[in-house]
Amino acid sequence: MRRKVFQLLVDNTSGVLSRISGLFSRRGYNIESITAGVTADPRYTRITIVTSGDDEILEQIEKQLAKLVDIRDIKELKPDESVYRELALIKVKASAEQRQSIAALVDIFRAKIVDVAPECLIIEITGNQSKVDAFLDLLNGYEILELARTGIAGLCRGIENVTIL
Repeated sequence: MRRKVFQLLVDNTSGVLSRISGLFSRRGYNIESITAGVTADPRYTRITIVTSGDDEILEQIEKQLAKLVDIRDIKELKPDESVYRELALIKVKASAEQRQSIAALVDIFRAKIVDVAPECLIIEITGNQSKVDAFLDLLNGYEILELARTGIAGLCRGIENVTIL
């Protein structure tokens, strides 16, 4: 099983995300993560999908996505030619005694404490998936109350692969 990151440029119309996810579910393909957001041109949305499968399945996914009418461009974001980032918000139970050690971990990972309550902290961390995973591993000794991860957002490096519509 290989993992592949697809970047789609789609029309910013209602139902696009539903049609894309429907394609995956009808064919039994798995979406590991999906992010979507409007581009600099409000007529288009950029969607990043992380999926996995063997080479034949991944090729089939790309061909099926390319057939959808709303999709204007599709490309693979190769790890060595792209920049990936993920955002995670982590609510950690923290007593007064634990806050100092949690704050030290936050500093090491260049994360931020974005909310403080009497019994917990909310931490924001941004980076590649391995950085977020490593941070979560180090928080293993603390009680994580809630976790929200965005999934990967990514862009190709340089200007050679920029799609202009």
